Amino acid sequence: MKKVLKNVSFVFLLLKMCVIFGQEMSAQKRILIDVGHGGKDSGAISINGIQEKDIVMNIANAILKLNNELDKPLDIYLTRYSDTLISLSDRTKLAKTLKADLFVSLHCNHSDNPDARGIEVYTSRKQRKYSKESVFIGYQIEKTICKEIGYESRGIKFANFQVLRETVYNCASVLLELGFLSNKDESGYLSNFANIKFMALAILLSIQK
Repeated sequence: MKKVLKNVSFVFLLLKMCVIFGQEMSAQKRILIDVGHGGKDSGAISINGIQEKDIVMNIANAILKLNNELDKPLDIYLTRYSDTLISLSDRTKLAKTLKADLFVSLHCNHSDNPDARGIEVYTSRKQRKYSKESVFIGYQIEKTICKEIGYESRGIKFANFQVLRETVYNCASVLLELGFLSNKDESGYLSNFANIKFMALAILLSIQK
């Protein structure tokens, strides 16, 4: 993985861009960040023992903090704010209740192959009203993360995950696999809190665009 974000000044440039985009966006845009796993469901466990549920919680909290620093922040909610287990059906019901414009589910990947690496973005296999928008937003998020952080692209894929098939009728929805915890480089990267902020910034910037 190439060195993440060339220098500190570039981070400030991205933050400035987020502010500009934030000023142009309506505060009524409602985003639901689905923080994967939680509670007794740890998700994948990295080779250095860090759990997926904690990594995605850290990313989600960083997104909230960055968003709150904008002059006109997006209306962002999380499916969980602590280490609790929320059912998949309750996550999708929340998207409907909030009338979310976008549903983004955060996860990390795992493979028996320790060399597997990169970011995967999934959208629903079902073709519905928001399908094209979901693919476009997924592509923008993947493109930004690969460009600014140095992740390899594993492409936009289609799957029948419950959180996707139950939200695609109501809003654009994507599921992000933000690197492989079974890969030494990527698990090490996601174990660093400064890098978590970079990841959160890249995701927020993509949503703002």
